[in-house]
Amino acid sequence: MNNIALEAEKVVKRYANHLALNEVSISVPKQSIFGLLGPNGAGKTSLIRIINQITAPDKGIVRLNGEPLNQNHSELIGYLPEERGLYKKMKVGEQALYLAQLKGVDKTEAQHRLKQWFERFEIAGWWNRKVEELSKGMQQKIQFIITVIHEPQLLIFDEPFSGFDPVNVNLLKAEILRLRNQGATILFSTHNMESVEELCDHIALINSGEKILDGTVEEIKRGYRSHTFELQLANLHDSAQAILPDGFRLLDEKTNSFGETLLRIQSQQVVEPNDVLAALLPKASIIGFKEVLPSMNDIFIKLVQQQKNSGTRSTTPHE
Repeated sequence: MNNIALEAEKVVKRYANHLALNEVSISVPKQSIFGLLGPNGAGKTSLIRIINQITAPDKGIVRLNGEPLNQNHSELIGYLPEERGLYKKMKVGEQALYLAQLKGVDKTEAQHRLKQWFERFEIAGWWNRKVEELSKGMQQKIQFIITVIHEPQLLIFDEPFSGFDPVNVNLLKAEILRLRNQGATILFSTHNMESVEELCDHIALINSGEKILDGTVEEIKRGYRSHTFELQLANLHDSAQAILPDGFRLLDEKTNSFGETLLRIQSQQVVEPNDVLAALLPKASIIGFKEVLPSMNDIFIKLVQQQKNSGTRSTTPHE
């Protein structure tokens, strides 16, 4: 328990005739980036609203640092909602300073921190401009700064990259990693599976109000491995099909500009990479070799479709 920053235990939330969360449990380790994934309407927003104490669970409990959520925890949490909102007519710096003070930061300290953030995000020249004069991306930078300015222990980002160009997405990713490395715990909700693979230490996949998968990104990808391998071979004198070990099938074969053979093969059964190498080494010079693990996007689509078709859930990666 000591290493857990946030824990939701068998949380249930119902709206009229809709069951938004059905005994959902997650454990978010301290100083980690935890991806909360799922299609639209899965229940992610309902869980985030409960963590922020906007609504309360019908059953179950949420703990922060081992204590049941209470009003004193509000100052320990920073929340960047998917739907952004700033006062359009107020000046940028004036508004940021006001909201920082609402979050308990002394005015002098708030000015100091805001100056640092504005310089880091290259928006110092916009301090005296009205919010309505800023682009959507600029406004989202301000919203991000306001979310983190009181240096909360737990940061909740709901689709933080929405509307950003690739340069600013990379800037934001770097800041999220920096915040994690400085001690923050981050709950990160997104549909962008590429960002999940880049940033997240752990994930939970929610669909139709139920958790259908959780674990570290690496163990989940390995749990759903398809035993597919890519090889780069030289001095291949036989046909590619002829050198394949028993139980393998050839998925793709190409020749590059150096005359080397590029293969993609798949085993019909569980096999370890060393076994593949041992079988092929006597037959060709192996220049490159890697196991192709499924992407989080592939796993996400597969499990959501599986649950839709069967009505069952699976929470454990399997080989």
